[in-house]
Amino acid sequence: MTASTQFIADEAKKRSAIRVIGASLAGTSLEWYDHAIYGSAAALVFPKVFFPQSEPLTATLLSMTTYAVGFLSRPLGGLVCGYFGDRFGRKNVLIMTLLLMGSATFLVGLLPTYQSVGVGAAIALSILRILQGVALGGEWGGASLMVSEIDPAGRRRGFYGSMVQVGSPVGYLLAYGMFALVTFLVAPDAFLNWGWRIPFLASGVLIVVGYYIRRSIAESPLFEEIERRQQTAKAPIGEVLRLHWRSVLIAIGSRIGSDIVFYVFSVFLLVYLRLRLGMDVSTLGFAALLCASLAQLIGIPLFGYLSDGFGRRPVLIFGGVGCMIWCMVFFALLNTKMTTWIFTATFVGMFLHAAMWGPLSSYMPEMFPTRVRYTGASLGFQGASVFGGALAPVITTWLLGLSQSSWPIQLYVILFLLLLVFCVYLADETAHKDLKAGDRAAQLT
Repeated sequence: MTASTQFIADEAKKRSAIRVIGASLAGTSLEWYDHAIYGSAAALVFPKVFFPQSEPLTATLLSMTTYAVGFLSRPLGGLVCGYFGDRFGRKNVLIMTLLLMGSATFLVGLLPTYQSVGVGAAIALSILRILQGVALGGEWGGASLMVSEIDPAGRRRGFYGSMVQVGSPVGYLLAYGMFALVTFLVAPDAFLNWGWRIPFLASGVLIVVGYYIRRSIAESPLFEEIERRQQTAKAPIGEVLRLHWRSVLIAIGSRIGSDIVFYVFSVFLLVYLRLRLGMDVSTLGFAALLCASLAQLIGIPLFGYLSDGFGRRPVLIFGGVGCMIWCMVFFALLNTKMTTWIFTATFVGMFLHAAMWGPLSSYMPEMFPTRVRYTGASLGFQGASVFGGALAPVITTWLLGLSQSSWPIQLYVILFLLLLVFCVYLADETAHKDLKAGDRAAQLT
């Protein structure tokens, strides 16, 4: 191959990689936007709109239960999408998850309230939340694989993978910005009557944009290679549970703590400021969360890049230990009721959380061979959501009513961060693992 031919080939690969990264970032940003507006509304609006018959703490607990339902359905989405993604390819599955998530979110904006149809409104809300969870459960694994598999040698895989994780703060910035704008422009009574619906209905526009971007990308080259050799898994779920169960358990344990920290330092902030400190969070709360998303935008690519140089395990453990320490500072700063310290609490907390979040899109897929990577990575990532994201809203709200001190919540966070550090310590270092070589080794076993 001549130098000019090699240059053209390299440039084509770069353009293809940029398209894949851009499409994954766009898609995951839209998915997390949908997730974030639901979480914000569950903390501020849904207790009054869908559960007005209960006193404030109970209504908030019921509302957060519907929020938790979405986490419980994520493993189902991971398994179903993982099966089709490992059997038939990543691209089409990612298009379907985007359409499902966006449609469910749009329909939330059209739901009748408790005053109109009674308890049926809450039931319909829960069903749509389940569909959101299924979509998000399938989204992460496919987007992570598409990005990780464009760099099988692993030179920049951590940084590339962090672009998928950046979709989370981008989506949250869009969501919090939308909520902050609506609450600023609309009177409080009008916001409860109809204003809260605007961020949900706006997702309809985002669906069209995301679909157009995502349909233009090519299929994963590693998947195309095993498909060409007729080496795709016939029963990926069974193969993962039979041969890679240890990796699944380590992946689950490596993420539960970061899931809980993410919730406590973000959505629970709104609950704590409103119910414990009696503060008006209509503007302050969303401004603090915008600050938190900015911290992640800075931290996620930074720690993804550092994980390529120092390894996944040291970066993940740094994040876990850092968040243990900061958790104790976090509530002390909130209790001052001073805007500057509230912003500091959430900015530093979410920056440290980025060290646990940024490397995940490379760390988990690297644990599994290509033929079952979608299923294995999704099962590990979304399995953690059952014990982390699903239970965190209910447990933290219950602990808030149990004690006037924040110590029970802090101990809850620290316990699962210790589990994270332990599981990451047990994991193999995969930062420079050659995914193609791993596939060849898997074929010989």
